[in-house]
Amino acid sequence: MDLKSYFEQHEGIGILATCDPNTTVDMAVYAKPMVINQTTIAFVMRERLSHQNIREHLNAAYMFIKKTREYKTCSDYKGIRLYLTLQREEINQSVIEEMRKKDPCIYSEGDDSEKYLVFFTVTRIRPLVGDGPV
Repeated sequence: MDLKSYFEQHEGIGILATCDPNTTVDMAVYAKPMVINQTTIAFVMRERLSHQNIREHLNAAYMFIKKTREYKTCSDYKGIRLYLTLQREEINQSVIEEMRKKDPCIYSEGDDSEKYLVFFTVTRIRPLVGDGPV
């Protein structure tokens, strides 16, 4: 699956799931990731619970639900689930600002909280519903 094309061609909502060392799970709404290559994506993260969790427990999952017609049955829900492992993070405000210009949902303008560019390896891709092909 070509992740770059996939995210360029579809609108929708993303949810990032992380957990702390005690395996308490947290979920947060996230913008579409920046696709670096077929196995690497990046998110802009603020210093909040998801970022704290990923520093302590290196794995996460990202669910993207595509915007489609009206949902009536489970088969009407389309999207993907990405299983992720932390690679590294950077504090590169110029890159982060460029990402925000492309996708204003990343964070609000005027938000002066610390932001990190966090890179993940995509270890597995599954469809939103079931285990069939993506």
